[in-house]
Amino acid sequence: MQRIALRTKLEPGREAEYEQVHAVIPAELDAALREAGVRSWRIWRDGLDLFHVVEVEDYQAMRRALRDHPANVAWQARMSELLAVADDYSGGDTGLRQVWELP
Repeated sequence: MQRIALRTKLEPGREAEYEQVHAVIPAELDAALREAGVRSWRIWRDGLDLFHVVEVEDYQAMRRALRDHPANVAWQARMSELLAVADDYSGGDTGLRQVWELP
């Protein structure tokens, strides 16, 4: 199991809308994430900065599985309206580099 940290940024003024959209994600997206190996996905917000922690079997495999999945394509289109930089699931994103952990 991998634990991946991510950072994204909201467009100014979209904070409440972002939280409202995430209050309940579509069932199809939930199923797609789980099928792609996601065990949990948590998001924290500090102003416009979003911090994600994803627990997933294989992060790169998850991104490949979701890249063209209809539920994720629709979700990413919606998120592109709210985020300063949209994620098209291309490339080799590996998340943030871990610096330290209290074992």
